[in-house]
Parts: sequence; structure tokens; C-alpha cells
Amino acid sequence: MPNARHEMILKLISEREVCTQDDLRILLDKQGFQVTQATISRDIRQLGLRKKRTAGGQNCYSKPTAATSAPPNLLNNVVVKLDHAMNTVVINCHAGSAQAACVVLDRLQLPQIVGTIAGDDTIFVLTRSEESAANLVKMLESHIWG
Repeated sequence: MPNARHEMILKLISEREVCTQDDLRILLDKQGFQVTQATISRDIRQLGLRKKRTAGGQNCYSKPTAATSAPPNLLNNVVVKLDHAMNTVVINCHAGSAQAACVVLDRLQLPQIVGTIAGDDTIFVLTRSEESAANLVKMLESHIWG
């Protein structure tokens, strides 16, 4: 676990129904973690938390299950081709798999990536520079095809 706050968030949502970011902020504050809404939002994204309907009908945070977590080797299984032009990387995937691959790529939170857009079988990645695009392609090729 990257830090104590993440551990506390997971503990809190496993012990009680936490349905809003403000509820989570208040609970964290009681545990000695003073954080902003932006920090909580980032933590939720980093932990991969999802909202799940409770028995009482509320949508509350829960840990991702195996069914909602992307397999770590998803990129290896779906990427067909990588290329770049200027500061844009194009990732071609098997039909219907680009959006899932894009989620995996987004969760890597690579500093050279400004943003991504996914269609059915293609992902466009905007990078900070032409050099960043070339480096990203090399890194992904090494990760995907070894």
C-alpha cells in the first residue's frame, strides 16, 4: 500500500458505508488525516474504488473486485500496433478492447501523458512533447513485447 492514508481509506470503507467524498473526508479527519476534496478524489482514483449499491439502496464506495479490476497484462493481450507522430501516440488494439486498455494506461498516471481518447480499437495519447511520445512508444513496446 503506498501510504497510511490509503490503508485507512480501505479500512474505513470496509467497516462502514461511506457514500460521499465529504463523508470520507470527515472520517479521515477523525483519524488524523486532514485532506482536501481533491486529494480524496485522487486517492479514490488511485485505489480504483467503485460505487456499489448497498442493501439500503445507497451507492457507497467499495474496493474493486477481480471482476472490475483490469488484469495487469491486459495491454499485452490487446495492443496490436504502436506508433507516434509529433506529440501524439496512436495505439491500435483488437476490436472492442481500446477503452479497457485506455483505462489501464490512464491508471499508470505517466507524467508525460497529457490525456487520452479511446475509440473501439484505437487510443490517441497526447504527450507533452515529441520526445515524450517517442519515449512512451519505446517504454510501451518494451513492456508489451519485451
